[in-house]
Amino acid sequence: MSLTQSGVPTALVPASTDPAGPVTGRRRRKVGRERPNWLAGVLSVFWLVLVLVPLYYLVNGSFRTRQDYLRDNPLAPPGNPTLENYESVFTGGFGRYFLNNIIVTVGTVAIVVALVVPAAYAVARNASPLVQRGFSVMLIGLAVPAQATIIPVFLLINQMRLYDTLLAVILPTAAFALPVAMLVMTNSLRDIPNELYEAQTLDGAGAFGTLRNLVLPLAKPAITTVVVFTAMNAWNGFLFPLVLTQSADQRTLTLGLTTFQSQFGTNVPGLLAAVTLSLLPIFAVYLVGRRYLLGGLTAGFGK
Repeated sequence: MSLTQSGVPTALVPASTDPAGPVTGRRRRKVGRERPNWLAGVLSVFWLVLVLVPLYYLVNGSFRTRQDYLRDNPLAPPGNPTLENYESVFTGGFGRYFLNNIIVTVGTVAIVVALVVPAAYAVARNASPLVQRGFSVMLIGLAVPAQATIIPVFLLINQMRLYDTLLAVILPTAAFALPVAMLVMTNSLRDIPNELYEAQTLDGAGAFGTLRNLVLPLAKPAITTVVVFTAMNAWNGFLFPLVLTQSADQRTLTLGLTTFQSQFGTNVPGLLAAVTLSLLPIFAVYLVGRRYLLGGLTAGFGK
């Protein structure tokens, strides 16, 4: 039996558990220094350019006159920047269209959130076959495009005497937003541990108390995701305002943008100015809720 330098038999010295052997100085430098992912960096820059160039073109063109827009390079800075396009937007009824869009968006979001939160809570906590079957039937709406139902929707709105009102736009927009909202919200509520629900029951909280004290605080990412996506769909909606409204007072922004086109041509700089102003509210909503979007979209995928 051989001895180590300290006099301890080699058989009593524990073997190294590292299958790769001891960490040398060269290995330590390799472990601490990761190789940069150049491909991901190049693709990220390329994607950033694809996103920023159209936005730059949009804002840059809105400060040009019609003559400068047709004559100069569209990506060059405007030689004679002007605000007349924005003035023509506000004097052309943009304020009314903007207000109608806000009413439609806020009304749609309020209806969807008020319905989807308790409905998703019932689906997540009730294992009844009837409830689960109803949830499955609702998800069929994900495969039904709005264009395929526009005639029945038009007839229903006429029978309800809501044609040419903003409510005629709000109701079907909210109906088609419910399946996606239910899917996101239900997956989020299923991620909440059962122990937390049981703790609420032991504390004497009923269904409403559990919904208020537990579900709503923990479901903020999912609720924010539902609000952002519902608001985007309602803000950019075109089909329902086109078919279910007629008068100029009930036009939304998507229909109001068509006023910049006439039989003699299109006022492109004025149209770009209107589009720029219409992007600001939905962009602000995204900035406020972006920190919750990823958590809401990935809810339920960890199981």
